[in-house]
Amino acid sequence: MSSTKGNMADIVILGAGLTGLSAAYHLEKKGFFNYKIFEKEATPGGLCRSVQQDGFTFDYTGHLLHINDPYFRQFIETVIGFEHFTTIDRRAYIYSQGRYTEYPYQINLHGLPTETIIECIAGYIERNQSTRMPRSFEQWVLQTFGTGFAKHFFFPYQEKIFDYPVNKLSASWTGRFVPATSLTDMLRGALEPKTKNVGYNSQFFYPHTGGIYFWLEKLAQQLINPITTEHRVSKIDIKNNMVYFANGYSESYKQLITTLPLDVLLDLIKEPSNSQLKKARKNLLCNSVVNFNLGINNPDISDKHWIYYPEHQYPFYRVGFWHNFSAHMAPPGHSSLYGEFSALNKSQDSINDHLHASLTQVKKLFKLSPNDIVLEKIIQVPHAYVIYNAWRDKQLPTLLHTLENNNIYSIGRYGAWKYSSMQEGLLDGKAISDKLLIAPAQHADFAQHRAHANENKTHNIQR
Repeated sequence: MSSTKGNMADIVILGAGLTGLSAAYHLEKKGFFNYKIFEKEATPGGLCRSVQQDGFTFDYTGHLLHINDPYFRQFIETVIGFEHFTTIDRRAYIYSQGRYTEYPYQINLHGLPTETIIECIAGYIERNQSTRMPRSFEQWVLQTFGTGFAKHFFFPYQEKIFDYPVNKLSASWTGRFVPATSLTDMLRGALEPKTKNVGYNSQFFYPHTGGIYFWLEKLAQQLINPITTEHRVSKIDIKNNMVYFANGYSESYKQLITTLPLDVLLDLIKEPSNSQLKKARKNLLCNSVVNFNLGINNPDISDKHWIYYPEHQYPFYRVGFWHNFSAHMAPPGHSSLYGEFSALNKSQDSINDHLHASLTQVKKLFKLSPNDIVLEKIIQVPHAYVIYNAWRDKQLPTLLHTLENNNIYSIGRYGAWKYSSMQEGLLDGKAISDKLLIAPAQHADFAQHRAHANENKTHNIQR
């Protein structure tokens, strides 16, 4: 294949998922257009995409829009429009010991066996409230919630979702994602069947139509510069500031913004002198997730949004119901279900066995016969949950700084190797534009560019 070289762009963006699109949007908002954005797939969106088949819409695992940042709220209101979303109060449950309890587990013990409630509350009261900062997730749970909650929920659930031992997980990710509790809340939740909704996902937004991809598509349509799709990176030459693509095209840059998974990025850097980067690559851990979806010829399979399954007898860690996010996710008279399980360093044969066990178990749980199921859709996500361990906590900042010293800015959920929400993904894109363009560029033709783009927003993808 012949090689084609593009004209140098000041900034090249790799990946047109949420964070890459946000970076491009915010560069343009500052009046800066000397950038190019490349995407390996045929359409933008990254993992925030949806697939449609036979009247059903399935997201690439459960993506929900949580908003607590003022700028992000303003962005959704002005750029996307809240009129396109439904505001939803969470209906999430845990299924354990043969019964449903409301999420979060630590303040909703009502309905569990008496001995389990006693174990949890007594363990909380008797916990070792050390003032030392816990190093592991295991230590953090024991200090924060006690042995009962650890045994019945936190330890088994987190080992399922990460496929990694809790004593090797660090505690650095827990603050925003695990709702706190108090003895008062715990007692009230044990005595009363319903408590207040708490946690970052107690209320969320979801598009009326099109699945979660709806708002990513709207964001992509805001861009004036084209998105170059079907360009998979094959090599990055950091010495000469060059990106090479598998189709023979190459692009030079002054600054490189990449949202590629960090381990993938390091594999693409071929400079033999960067032994530090090669060594770091071996220590980055991230599991994969298999997302199985069922289209069901029954409108009343469940009224819940999702259910957590901490017990090891269930091969999956979560099951959810697309049709309860939006009625347009399934045809009239139908339901749709998704389930998830994680795998870290598992063979494909092992994953296939786990998938078979998961499908068998979920059909049994919800009493689904072969005639009930009109569609199965399996989606495998190779990068899912980043593993927060001691190496990551200590070495990641140095690794990202080393890349920056080579004019490479690795951002987003997988670029920065972190656990983050869609809100954070968009804010990461804004932050990098602020960092690279400290003062907004003044382009006299910006208004003309914007007016032209508004006339024809759907034609900004090129291959």
